Amino acid sequence: MARLPSIRDHEPSSLLRQFSSEIERLFDQDRPGIPSLSGQWSPAVDIREEPEEYVIEAEVPGIDPKDLEVTLENGVLTLRGQRQEENESERNGFRHVERSYGAFVRRFTLPEAASDEDVEARADKGVLKLRIKKKEQGGQRRIEVQG
Repeated sequence: MARLPSIRDHEPSSLLRQFSSEIERLFDQDRPGIPSLSGQWSPAVDIREEPEEYVIEAEVPGIDPKDLEVTLENGVLTLRGQRQEENESERNGFRHVERSYGAFVRRFTLPEAASDEDVEARADKGVLKLRIKKKEQGGQRRIEVQG
């Protein structure tokens, strides 16, 4: 027997809360590595500062290095890529196919100390590693005040 909805189930504030919760769940983009409904995903990224350079490591499993694009413009580092992966197996007369695909774009504003001339990018075993050298910093100097 089908349950008839009660008036309580349709209170405007309850429906608004439920709708808001569903919208947040669908458009939550702050979960790196988890695909959204649109097929986009965002790789997990580690960033660290070392004495001579900044190091950024992004997890990009299943992406061929030629399908990765790294650009640096006006102090903004952009990582862009697309993965298209298909795994197929056959066991006990059953064929199993899994496909994983999606594009990503990650942008990072670099500190002023980062050099836009000395950047190295290398992809190995599903990890994109970027090394960004620091600029030579001029020391503090005293400026004479004219009177």
